[in-house]
Amino acid sequence: MQQKSVLLTLTLALLGFSSAVYANGHESSIHEDTTHQAEAMHEEHADAASHDHTSAHAEEEKFNVNEMIMHHIKDNHSWHILDYEGDNGEMHAVSVPLPIILWTNDGLVTFMSSKFHHDETGHHVAEVNGQRFVNVHDKIYYASEVQNTHGGWYDLDEEGHPINEMPLDFSITKNVFSLLLAAVLLLLIFFSTARFYKKNGASAPKGLASFMEPLIVFVRDDIAKDNIGGKHYERFVPFLLTLFFFIWLNNLLGLVPFFPGGANLTGNIAVTMVLALFTFFVVNFNGKKDYWLHIFWMPGVPVFVRPILAVVEFVGIFTKPFALMLRLFANITAGHILVLSLIGLIFILQSAAVSALSIPLTLFISTLELLVAALQAYIFAMLTALFIGAAVEEHDHH
Repeated sequence: MQQKSVLLTLTLALLGFSSAVYANGHESSIHEDTTHQAEAMHEEHADAASHDHTSAHAEEEKFNVNEMIMHHIKDNHSWHILDYEGDNGEMHAVSVPLPIILWTNDGLVTFMSSKFHHDETGHHVAEVNGQRFVNVHDKIYYASEVQNTHGGWYDLDEEGHPINEMPLDFSITKNVFSLLLAAVLLLLIFFSTARFYKKNGASAPKGLASFMEPLIVFVRDDIAKDNIGGKHYERFVPFLLTLFFFIWLNNLLGLVPFFPGGANLTGNIAVTMVLALFTFFVVNFNGKKDYWLHIFWMPGVPVFVRPILAVVEFVGIFTKPFALMLRLFANITAGHILVLSLIGLIFILQSAAVSALSIPLTLFISTLELLVAALQAYIFAMLTALFIGAAVEEHDHH
């Protein structure tokens, strides 16, 4: 069983890596607010004749809670630690750089995200092997050969979106790093637990094994056996164990407010989509004849009603994993947003007195999130077992 769990963990990690890379190419992030600063500089230069410099500076310093929240819940190419003010009054960021892996027109290009720097135009630019790249909302584009009228390295369409060509991005982002870290931790946990029982047999568990045994028994008996049935449940236990521990561990890592925690992996819809697709394929590839019969031609139902119900049941094949995907994504993301919003109240209202209310509430919600982390893992695994049980159930027709 442990060997199967190890294989499933590796498979989840590989497919999750693909989904996180895909999400990295399609999700924006407001990391260090570089693009907004650049656009603000352009607007300030363009309107300098008609705007007072002091009021413009005050507006620039105004706290933006939306940007703060989006910066923390979305993926990006480096692990931001803190900001500090230098001797010249400029703000500097301390961050952990992550590898940038790009497939460009000239082949593979790799470098660390720290290679990106703010040039004289305020843009996040990197030059590697004679190629120039610009980072816009943590999407990497080829920089234009010549600067545009605003001095920028990329052009915008009418809606303000960059129109420069993008290389294929396979970078190790925060979410990818967190996913690989969780996979390694799970492998260590599984191997350590298996090694204990291999050496000690059925003796009383100690250490990590004593923590893992009741959880494994819980998943096996209360999730797999109760929902799938005693005849078929054993072959699905490794899959359910992997799902449960993978989601739970990543939920917990997302609650850690410092490196290497804090990545919103299970709040990334591309990752939850891959997990839901696992459920979709396992359920439908193991569906018995009765499962498909009850979808397309239900016994005991009037013939004229069967085509209508068949459409509804067929749609249900896809809505079930879709609901799994959205439930995990929405609950985890909502928890992070709530915590960050409570902290943001202090800066929105610009009063330290607000902290007397927001900090205890944040502590309460954070504690509640520990329960939610386990609850969401349980719900995902339990519903998966329920769907599998319906697919492998054998009916007696008379």
